[in-house]
Amino acid sequence: MIPSSEHPPGRAVRTRHMAEHLHGFLRDLTDHGVGVSVAKKIHFLRAVELSEHDDLANLYWIGRISLTTSPGEHEVFDPIFWRWFSATPAAPVAKPEPAPPDDGPAAAPNAARDSADHPHTLADRGTGQAASPATRPGRLTFRPTTAAEAQLIALLRRDLPAALPRDVSRRRRPARRGDVLDLRRVMREAARTHGEVLSLRWRHRPSRQRRITLLIDVSGSMKQHSADLLRFGHAVLTSCERAEVFTFGTRLTHASGALRAADPDAAVEALSAVVLDADGGTRIGTALRDFLTNRRFSTMARGAVVIVFSDGLERGDCSAMTDAVRRLARLSHRLLWWSPLACDPAYRPVTRAMAAITDHLDALTGVCDLRTAHDQVTSAFSLVRGPRVRRHHSGV
Repeated sequence: MIPSSEHPPGRAVRTRHMAEHLHGFLRDLTDHGVGVSVAKKIHFLRAVELSEHDDLANLYWIGRISLTTSPGEHEVFDPIFWRWFSATPAAPVAKPEPAPPDDGPAAAPNAARDSADHPHTLADRGTGQAASPATRPGRLTFRPTTAAEAQLIALLRRDLPAALPRDVSRRRRPARRGDVLDLRRVMREAARTHGEVLSLRWRHRPSRQRRITLLIDVSGSMKQHSADLLRFGHAVLTSCERAEVFTFGTRLTHASGALRAADPDAAVEALSAVVLDADGGTRIGTALRDFLTNRRFSTMARGAVVIVFSDGLERGDCSAMTDAVRRLARLSHRLLWWSPLACDPAYRPVTRAMAAITDHLDALTGVCDLRTAHDQVTSAFSLVRGPRVRRHHSGV
């Protein structure tokens, strides 16, 4: 697939466009947290170049084998691949197999899932479009922002910068008054006056706003609250000096770039092309673990105010979620958990997952819309200042 002098001009142009498309696909994988190293990129491109088959199924398996190393990366790889290389990916079609009479309708999904584990399912289909191992993911679709919501967003933009705590920078800057003498500036000015020191110059460590990092649950159980929480994330990104927003359902997505648009509706519309697991299942522990194991992402939580928007309804074993929350609490300046379930005065964190993480949270409070989020910003954000005190209760 590499152009050469023997190829006609049209072939060279098509090959160049294909190379640009492949590199864009690799960048998209990296942006979504797949660890695509330079060596993996070289192996993938070399395998594509040497491949004797040009069908889509062959390209899929070359990419999956050479670029991914874990089941979590497989789940991220599949929807991104079909978004780049197929307009209408479909779920794999299972070969008919005899099933016990009492299995009923539940046998079909299991057969389809099992067929995705066998390479011949794709290889027998030519292009492979009808045999994608991933179903079409959920897309974010919300109604336009109302006038009342726009007013709340404006209030959040006004109040958020003052509510966040400030931190002292590690780097010193020139200042009129400070605690450290700026010897370089003093000597430089003295050289202009024949060695006479006429004035002293100082350096100090200026204060800056602490980073705020949001982790927003967009799974099916949070569907009715996702719109307001993402609009809150947009308000944070457009008003705070250092802010980052991530979404998670079955996978982690860095959503800051899409949400930086000036208009809230335009930001959410841009987000629909990035968040591919909306309104589906939830794997809180896996998403938080992926956040912490990605070095670029974990630095965004170090010394930051971290807010997790989730109902905490983890499925299966909650040990991954507990370990991730414990580590996130040590890494952050404050760890706040905002749950729509906690808006009920009778709510208590009695589920296995929430009971296990409560002692690691600085606060567990109820937030379900923009109004309750603004109330937390104006009234309860005081706990992010001063010495850290662990709260061994729900805080509701």
